[in-house]
Amino acid sequence: MKLLLKLAWRNIWRNKRRSLLTLAAVAFATFAAIGMRGIQLGTYDVNIKNAASMFAGYLQVQKNGYQENPRLRKAVKYDEKLIAAIKAEEHITGFTPRIYADGLVSGEKSKTSQGTAVFAVDPESEKKVTTLVERVNEGRFISSSDSYEIVVGHKLLKNLNAEIGDTLVLLSQGFDGSMGNFKFEVTGTIKTGSSDLDGMGVIIGLDTARELLYMYGKVHAVVLMLDNMELIDDVKTSLSQAITDTSAVVLNWGEVMPDFKQSIEFDNISGIMMLAILIVIVAFGILNTVLMSVTERFNEFGVTLSIGMPQIKLVYLVIIETIFITIIGIIIGDIGGWVLNNYIVDNPIHLGAEFADMYAEYGFLPIIESSLDYMIFVNVSISVVIISLISVVYPAMKVYKLEALKGIRYT
Repeated sequence: MKLLLKLAWRNIWRNKRRSLLTLAAVAFATFAAIGMRGIQLGTYDVNIKNAASMFAGYLQVQKNGYQENPRLRKAVKYDEKLIAAIKAEEHITGFTPRIYADGLVSGEKSKTSQGTAVFAVDPESEKKVTTLVERVNEGRFISSSDSYEIVVGHKLLKNLNAEIGDTLVLLSQGFDGSMGNFKFEVTGTIKTGSSDLDGMGVIIGLDTARELLYMYGKVHAVVLMLDNMELIDDVKTSLSQAITDTSAVVLNWGEVMPDFKQSIEFDNISGIMMLAILIVIVAFGILNTVLMSVTERFNEFGVTLSIGMPQIKLVYLVIIETIFITIIGIIIGDIGGWVLNNYIVDNPIHLGAEFADMYAEYGFLPIIESSLDYMIFVNVSISVVIISLISVVYPAMKVYKLEALKGIRYT
């Protein structure tokens, strides 16, 4: 084996230009794959964290079936048992209850009513869980959970021909089927990039919503924030077992925002396909190099076979040569990929103008991040090694079937 390793190393450098070109191709493929994958995963992470911190949270406790078919009466009991179960989870850094409803809102200057989505929150606990309070575009957020103040989506306020300081009337059906209506003072507008919130959403206090909707002791969701996104599944399982209310379920961010998750999955699949195409192209380059190297040495192999060298050892020799070239290229590509990803981690790329609007339309932040997750390097390196070994199968088969006399006579 030691002799085969020495021969393989020397054979690589017999044609330096061809070997260096192959090394460069492997290194570039590894570098590009690591860079592209790092940017993909890093950008996904920053967008998931943004979506979770803005409104949805990493986990939510809801009534079973509410997510698929939201109804006012599909609410869970927000009692001491549920609160105790949530507080018992050490990785939950904060939680906040919410009530969701539909209604009609009209202003003093508006001649028509607008359909609206009502989001009732507790501003104090909301600050500890999401950045919703910081998304105020003009004016200020509601001051307390029991105030008769309202924050309106900036597009909705414009459609209502209203201004900050005006009075709006909110009409909604209560939990008991009766109709309720309250007057609210507009304290601010909100701009999140979400069409639901910006175009038709209003935010009121949780206690005020309970009074309006007759929903005492019940909520539609309890939004949870964790200290580590990687622990979402573990906390979900643990909390599901701890909650005594059998009608309540724990959902992760992907189940709460299925459209957003599907966008990420679709983009992820397209990215993987591009990486696969890149690696396959490099595989053909490796195949060409090894096949040419083997064909040029048929005469040499024929002489070697004629003096008693087993054919299987020549096959090993060809495979070892390919592995040497691949490993050197992977090492160079890994180093280059780490440098690129590390630079983008330290210096995220912020997009502007049309790109920012396009990203916002699909619910993404106009920012390109990266990741230094070691599994990116491992997966890409293993993929390149596997495709390289596959590409050497044909040349190795030609060597294995080579006869000594035909090899000696080959020109």
